[in-house]
Amino acid sequence: MFDSLSDRLGGVFDKLRGRGALKEQDVRDAMREVRIALLEADVALPVVRRFVDRVTEKAIGQSVLRSVTPGQQVVKIVNDELIETLGGDVTPELDLAASPPVVIMMVGLQGSGKTTSTAKISKLLKDKQGKKVMMASLDVNRPAAQEQLKVLGEQTGVATLPIIAGQQPTEIATRAMQAAKLQAVDVLMLDTAGRLHVDQQLMDEMKAVAAIATPRETLLVVDSLTGQDAVNVAQSFAGEVDLTGVVLTRMDGDARGGAALSMRAVTGKPIKFAGTGEKMDAIEVFHPSRVANRILGMGDIVSMVEKAAEAVKVEEAEELAKRMEQGKFDLNDLRTQLRQMQNMGGLGMLAGMMPGMKKAKAAMAASNMDDKVLLRMEAIIGSMTKKERANPALLNAKRKIRVANGSGTQVQDVNKVLKMHQEMSKAMKQIKKMGGLKGLAAMFGKGGLDAAMPGLGGQGLGGGAKGGLPGLGGPGGAGGPDLSKFLKK
Repeated sequence: MFDSLSDRLGGVFDKLRGRGALKEQDVRDAMREVRIALLEADVALPVVRRFVDRVTEKAIGQSVLRSVTPGQQVVKIVNDELIETLGGDVTPELDLAASPPVVIMMVGLQGSGKTTSTAKISKLLKDKQGKKVMMASLDVNRPAAQEQLKVLGEQTGVATLPIIAGQQPTEIATRAMQAAKLQAVDVLMLDTAGRLHVDQQLMDEMKAVAAIATPRETLLVVDSLTGQDAVNVAQSFAGEVDLTGVVLTRMDGDARGGAALSMRAVTGKPIKFAGTGEKMDAIEVFHPSRVANRILGMGDIVSMVEKAAEAVKVEEAEELAKRMEQGKFDLNDLRTQLRQMQNMGGLGMLAGMMPGMKKAKAAMAASNMDDKVLLRMEAIIGSMTKKERANPALLNAKRKIRVANGSGTQVQDVNKVLKMHQEMSKAMKQIKKMGGLKGLAAMFGKGGLDAAMPGLGGQGLGGGAKGGLPGLGGPGGAGGPDLSKFLKK
């Protein structure tokens, strides 16, 4: 979503970092380009002015201009200001500290993704926080809206209020409150009706439902693809209803990102969730600092680790750890790794979260390397026999032709998979020589990855940020390996 903005800002900061010293005019020229980049990204004009003025004021201070690394100082100032614009360091959470059932009312225009977001948040609360959740559709205007929520409830394993034809929204809300109390529900999700535009009838209906249900949270769902119109809609709702937060849908689309950057500044309401896909688990808690890091190409290691924790099964991880200790790594292990990468969102998602991976991502696109590569590799491994997967040395020329035919690929593709396995197998044997995982961990403790593997070099993430990954060559990093060259090979 932020690719275009990220590319423009990356170009601006590359110029600044390439200079040993900065003059005030250099900073002002860079800020002019930042202003254009933000406007092209569809950020609201008042937000752009405020943002650029604050950054310029801080960036032309003597501490920056006289700094040893002025370019990096400017990037840090922009990063801090981006975080502030998106909502600050504090991650907004749902307020569930009330006697159950805690009511969350979902509001928004028709077609913004309200019903789907209701189901996604319900699943999130059920799976991550162990809450007993019930959903109720108050949308009596849109055909099959209530049936849609019922189907989504069956998919996610969340209870839904039984449908009674002919009831009005206020009557459904009253019945939902009674049912939630009787069934000892922790959270009641109310999916209200939408309109094609903001009108008085819509507002009156929401106010009537709010008077009955007294919601603890009123979340406005807006489609980020509508750009500045999403901000205008949020402003209209905020003026009429006591909103507590915003849910941005379709954050995985090709929107220019202006709605996300403008929303908090214009409405004063925090973005609490971001929809990132069609699947029921494709929703994330909105972390301003992580989003700011992604925009500036600094990656999002924390989110990547969280995705890994969700995608990787504990038993599989423990089994792989044992095999690593023994220096073993066969094609079954490789297939497990490929599946885990797919579960984490694929190559594109992972590359977007890695610091300094912008060039690598571009190289992947240029060489047509996408998530289908993972599927083809898995198909190749799946075409092998159990013995061949356990002992790849058995794969002679004839067997490779059979595997290629069985997977619909070429012999060259089979050779690439085998070469990848050989490289990973060598790495496992190297870990064994170092004394296994404990020995590797000890080396990390004596000076990080640079001490364990000399030559990877560079401070990596954000010029040596705490907890960073050495040698990845992130923004401001001192020259880790250029992964784009590796991908082009």
